[in-house]
Amino acid sequence: MKITLDNVVKTFDTFRAVHGVSLEIESGQLVALLGPSGSGKTTILRMVAGLEFPDGGSIYFGEQDATDIPVRERGVGFVFQHYALFPHMTVAENIAFGMKVSKVKRSRAEIDGRVEQLLALVKLEGLGGRFPSQISGGQRQRVALARALAVDPKVLLLDEPFGALDANVRRDLRRWLREIHEELGITTLFVTHDQEEALDLADRVVILNEGKIVQAGTPEEVCRAPNSAFVTRFLGDANRLEAAVSEGRAKLGAGEISLPGVGDGKAEIYIRPADLDWGTQGGGIPATVLRVLDRPENRRILAQLDDGTAMELDVTPETEVKRGDRGYLLIRRANAFAL
Repeated sequence: MKITLDNVVKTFDTFRAVHGVSLEIESGQLVALLGPSGSGKTTILRMVAGLEFPDGGSIYFGEQDATDIPVRERGVGFVFQHYALFPHMTVAENIAFGMKVSKVKRSRAEIDGRVEQLLALVKLEGLGGRFPSQISGGQRQRVALARALAVDPKVLLLDEPFGALDANVRRDLRRWLREIHEELGITTLFVTHDQEEALDLADRVVILNEGKIVQAGTPEEVCRAPNSAFVTRFLGDANRLEAAVSEGRAKLGAGEISLPGVGDGKAEIYIRPADLDWGTQGGGIPATVLRVLDRPENRRILAQLDDGTAMELDVTPETEVKRGDRGYLLIRRANAFAL
């Protein structure tokens, strides 16, 4: 089911939460809405669900104008951050609930059979008789997804579904959700403020800020070619420097970097910690090591340039470096935007 938003606007009292958003989600895609708090991503999700109605613009499901269709008639499945399971019902009863109240009548045997199928799909076989309080948070979120899938939705909507879980459980559930999506192929819209989550899961990432789409593309496109300083900063750690650009090049310390496409004049340059190397010979930007942070996969150096600018870079675990060392930051790649 293709979803189209055409110049959608939503205002709450005097605050405009969504400013003329236009977006196409192709049938079978998993699209992540990514942005900071207050960027409008949950409001967009709720309008697609029919829980909110736009003040302007249109929402289409395929060729059908769904703008004013009530939520119960849209054919959407919704998964919330905090599960929203009925505590007095068993896991199986929670999954069956939507089928029992649906306009489409099913026999008890059909419902029981569908529940068993879904328990197998979400890898919770044998737990149908337990209550939500008797299973883990990750298992409860699997039940919430099974309940959303039970009514055979045309569109699946997920609002920060892993936000209440710890990091290891979130990582496992991300992989599992991607497998489920590949198997079922349901058009899915996923809201998160977690950049890693969006980039790991989505076919396309839509980045929002202050109610507007600032960039949309594949994970590779938004990571490798951010179109603004905001997107660069939002997608992860980035060191910021200012420099003068002349004929597509900028001088930084004892070296130069190529910045094709950036006009002459002052520019802000963003360099991710993984895009810097540490050297003991000249040719880069002189720096002093302030601290070294050891991690399982690398060492992070906290350094300071001679003008006092703080910089961070990641090096291999074998790199020998300690507090107080003098050396040079070597730039492998950077993104730059005119000031």
